[in-house]
Amino acid sequence: MTTQDPLLAAVAGGVRLIELGQPFFTGMPCSPNHPGFRMTLIRRHGDMERPDGGSAANEIIVTGGHVGTHIDALSHVSQDGELHGGVSAAEAQHGGVFTQHGAENLPGLLCRGVLLDVAAVHEVDILPPGYGITVEDLELAAKRAGTEPGEGDVALIRTGWSRNFGDTTAYLGKETGVPGATPDAGRWLAERGIVATGADTTAYEQIPQGAGHAVLPVHRILLVDSGIFILEHLNLEALAEAGLHEFVFVLAPLRIKGGTGSPVRPLAAVTA
Repeated sequence: MTTQDPLLAAVAGGVRLIELGQPFFTGMPCSPNHPGFRMTLIRRHGDMERPDGGSAANEIIVTGGHVGTHIDALSHVSQDGELHGGVSAAEAQHGGVFTQHGAENLPGLLCRGVLLDVAAVHEVDILPPGYGITVEDLELAAKRAGTEPGEGDVALIRTGWSRNFGDTTAYLGKETGVPGATPDAGRWLAERGIVATGADTTAYEQIPQGAGHAVLPVHRILLVDSGIFILEHLNLEALAEAGLHEFVFVLAPLRIKGGTGSPVRPLAAVTA
């Protein structure tokens, strides 16, 4: 008699999947640094009908790699000409692709996820525009969760900002700014050895009022200095409403050879 794999047994016992991302649609909010998402049908039912009466429809999709819910590869950001591990950015990008740190190297993730609900710490639905999340905020969120992120975990920061996703002007915060992690908060996360971190905003880190995306120091700390992947445009509202702060995190990036990021559909798996 064979012994059933414990993971398979857990799944057989009933698992509920919670969406952690946004839907992709033409006209959705997009960082001004990236080409937007576009989708249209290029063949409709009835355009071509088979002899047996069957018909098929299909679409064409055009998008930047950092549009909608996505993950940053280590090729996405350089500092002083170098990618993570001292790799020369100039030498790594050749022929329109990256020969090192490309998106095909992004790992699939099946690991512990920890929700750091900073909005809840401040007892608000949405953090103020341009608010800088501090180490103290993360420590209080971890205390509220009853656990803090550790080695190999994914840490997800909730600001509540995804509630603005239906209003592009408010969500991008070009005039008002967008809440996010400060450099000290980024270092606090990196010190815990996490594999990835994400937030429910367009750029993960704090965007002060009127600053735009002029500099992104937390991207340097995480991607370049620490080799930690970044997820952006998450939707953590369902997770927060369910009161879940610790869960199984599931992610499978597209293997885009030589790319700098990948659209993703992240999920939280919990027992049903």
